[in-house]
Amino acid sequence: MHHEQVARASVITWLDRTAIGASFLCLIHCAGLPLLLAALPALSRVVAIPESFHLWMLAFAIPTSAIALVAGLRHHGRGETLVLGGTGLVLMLAGALAFAETPAETAMTIGGSLCLACAHIVNLRRRHWPHRHG
Repeated sequence: MHHEQVARASVITWLDRTAIGASFLCLIHCAGLPLLLAALPALSRVVAIPESFHLWMLAFAIPTSAIALVAGLRHHGRGETLVLGGTGLVLMLAGALAFAETPAETAMTIGGSLCLACAHIVNLRRRHWPHRHG
């Protein structure tokens, strides 16, 4: 492989892995923090996470995911990962914008984060182990 191709593959791998990590951080935030705050009501007065947190996460997730998933599509030619990742981003966007501060927000964000993380995991596997069919 040419040096530029290796460097580009390393960047895309980093983007996939970073997006997976960010998706799981989002899951921890959306699922874990409400449970913690419900169990420790006094902590909710001390720890205040602004609603803009979701928008900042999306501002990071959208371009990172788009670059990694489109690069993966070009490499392995399988559009399912792009569809799964796109579905995840749409769910996360809907949760943050259309359903903000409603019970549906958490469910949509968790579902979207799981879809997005799965898409990046599959994308990463397909790019590094093309002989596998998974």
